[in-house]
Amino acid sequence: MSVKNKLFDNNRNGLISTCPLSKKDSPKIDYKNIDLLKRYTTEKGKILPSRVTHVSTKKQKELALAIKRARFIALLPYVSTH
Repeated sequence: MSVKNKLFDNNRNGLISTCPLSKKDSPKIDYKNIDLLKRYTTEKGKILPSRVTHVSTKKQKELALAIKRARFIALLPYVSTH
């Protein structure tokens, strides 16, 4: 399991977790917020599924759109450099 996936592996004790992007002090999903978008992509550049990150369906769609926009204007890479 990679380091990034361990960040989201907090559901070990069987508790249902809520969406981390729907809370009051959560960051706004924006294509210019590269640090947030990098947390939701793998090392190879793939978008992590919501079952791994526990993001709601609505926020997952917004997140995917923001990642795709950031890729299009070259803020994020489509694939890794390896």
